[in-house]
Amino acid sequence: MKMKRRHWMRDCSLLALMPLVSGLAAAQTPPAGPRRRVLIVGDSLSAEYGIERGSGWVALLQKRLQGNKPPYEVINASISGDTTAGGRSRLPALLGQHQPSHVVIELGGNDALRGLPLSSTRENLQAMSRAAKAAGARVLLVGMQVPPNYGSAYAREFASLFAEVARSEKTGLTPFLLKGVADRPDALDWFQPDRIHPLAKAHPLMLEQVWQGLKPLL
Repeated sequence: MKMKRRHWMRDCSLLALMPLVSGLAAAQTPPAGPRRRVLIVGDSLSAEYGIERGSGWVALLQKRLQGNKPPYEVINASISGDTTAGGRSRLPALLGQHQPSHVVIELGGNDALRGLPLSSTRENLQAMSRAAKAAGARVLLVGMQVPPNYGSAYAREFASLFAEVARSEKTGLTPFLLKGVADRPDALDWFQPDRIHPLAKAHPLMLEQVWQGLKPLL
């Protein structure tokens, strides 16, 4: 009887150790492969504002990158109305959560709409670029332009801001997300009634602008 009890206790001890051993093995198993994850931090132009879900340029990018072997995962962390300050405050948590290999920053348009200082926009974009690079990600800045009625001097300085940050922080650059859309002779036919947000038919053109800057970084 005592012998049977000793065997039973030994077997129970081994069973109790099995989860611990399995856990240690799992913890020491290296990841299956390198990160292939693109994080988009943007505003309404990337958040599919006013258009059918799945028709925005970010969703189109995901479909394109699914053709890669292995494919990239695209995470859309865009929020309508967001500014560079908002993106800057959200980015550390996003980097920790998703650990992206690439970060696309599409912010700044709402800074201009709100009349925020260009110096603040520049500082925020620089900080976001540095944080993403420090986390091991490659960075693409997506530029924006404002209409001439903002003042020609302001419009020029705002447009050049993105290129300046890209140079100083050594990131990729898409100079103007809405190139081929906002500068068309029939541009009004490509925008929603608010004349700010593009229609769904414009998003394939927007994707091509982003792709020109992103492809060399992949």
